[in-house]
Amino acid sequence: MTGASRTRASSAPSGSSGRRAGARRGGALATLAALGLLLTGCSAADGAPGAAGGATGDPAPTGSITVLAAASLTGPLDEIVDAFEARTPGAEVTVSYGGSSALAQQVVAGSPVDAFLSASSATMRTVADADLVEGEPVTFARNSLQIAVPAGDPGGVGSLADLASPDVSVALCAPEVPCGALAVQVLEAAGVSVVPATLEPDVKSALTKVELGEVDAALVYRTDVVAAGDAVQGVEIGGDDAPTTAYEAARLRDSADPALADAFVASVLSADGRSVLADAGFTVG
Repeated sequence: MTGASRTRASSAPSGSSGRRAGARRGGALATLAALGLLLTGCSAADGAPGAAGGATGDPAPTGSITVLAAASLTGPLDEIVDAFEARTPGAEVTVSYGGSSALAQQVVAGSPVDAFLSASSATMRTVADADLVEGEPVTFARNSLQIAVPAGDPGGVGSLADLASPDVSVALCAPEVPCGALAVQVLEAAGVSVVPATLEPDVKSALTKVELGEVDAALVYRTDVVAAGDAVQGVEIGGDDAPTTAYEAARLRDSADPALADAFVASVLSADGRSVLADAGFTVG
């Protein structure tokens, strides 16, 4: 596999990015046989993101793991990884970000991956149906869409209906990736037909088109509008009943270091891990 900032062989699709971080001390976590048990384990770990958890007195897991994660998780997951490595001496986590559907295909194709964080249950199901997931995937966050427009809104986009105008150029995610699939749901529910100027491989690419002023608007996740700060403006598209997408986490059955992979997934599901995601604009339970 290829990608940026790798510490071990890993893969990301074109346009995705990778990251790594340092290490510090933390507690221990016994290997979990199924990810469905992780939420309970997180509560016992005082909710610290990156806490290796538990009160078993066993040494904290060490080693290196590779994680594939949805592009929309980039900022908050980097923060969770930093905390995890800081609390777990000798642990190293390499994350590759990209469109969930492309990442799922990489896992199915045999890429050496320890954990997968998907932006939809459908893309996680691709991996689970291939019998590559240990236990049941766990939903850890939800996200909804917003219209992102350049600062000052030069295209005059005030509602979802405005995206149907031939005078408004729109970037959408490709329909096979979660942000694109969700956009299809939102537009169909509103009865709005959009001819996109471009279909992007992941939500970060769609947002970049807005930031560069190459399109008048893009349908992206609410969290990406928050992360972009003053570079874009957000336009609401619906109320509390608007469609959402579920983010799921799973440790992979063929992980080279299942104890460390379980500990990392537990840190994402922990109370403080969920707090980091909530601060980024995700809806967490």
